[in-house]
Amino acid sequence: MARFSRIEVALSMKEGGIVPVFYHADATVCWEVVKACYNAGIRVFEFTNRGDNAHKVFDEVLKKVIKEAPEMKMGVGSIVDDVTAGLYIQNGADFIVSPLLNPSIGKVCNRRKVAWMPGCGSVTEISYAEELGAEVVKIFPGLQVGGPEFVKGVKAPMPWSSIMPTGGVQPQFDELKKWFDAGVHCVGLGSQLMDSKMIASGNFTALEEHIKNVYQIAQEAMGKETVLV
Repeated sequence: MARFSRIEVALSMKEGGIVPVFYHADATVCWEVVKACYNAGIRVFEFTNRGDNAHKVFDEVLKKVIKEAPEMKMGVGSIVDDVTAGLYIQNGADFIVSPLLNPSIGKVCNRRKVAWMPGCGSVTEISYAEELGAEVVKIFPGLQVGGPEFVKGVKAPMPWSSIMPTGGVQPQFDELKKWFDAGVHCVGLGSQLMDSKMIASGNFTALEEHIKNVYQIAQEAMGKETVLV
């Protein structure tokens, strides 16, 4: 079962500002990436359900997380159906992220009080997701949906909405500041954060420094004082 409540997950997302999004078929590589993020100060991680037997990879990684990175909230993304959501919840996922809005996933998550971030692309979908119990909604693909201006437009009539854009978010100060100034809850970063060359070469020390730098940039873009980790 989930180790953290949906509220704890949502608060950690807002506190950290960025949510790494990553998948690799090798559980050892996944763990090294999670550890690099954890050492950099990040406390929420989205493992993407992309490959065959991905749930087995997640299970191996989560065992390491529980022992060596106990404060990390581990969620699973790219979930499009309730059966897969239930599988990962049974495996201990702290939250479920979807690229789309599927009410049946929300029901599965709500029964177990697991945080659910459905993908939305309109004000109507965002409002419906909140009606279904989503504390944080994902806009995807964030840039193509409308970028920071879309978020700003949504927050005008719906200031209570907590929005996480994923897709097209760039890890530079000016770009992140646009998103946070628009009122996002946090941002999801995948390939923009994960340096593929560092990962392929196994240089996880360099990856950790890179992620730490992006994390500090995000904190500054949020208007927080730089916190050295």
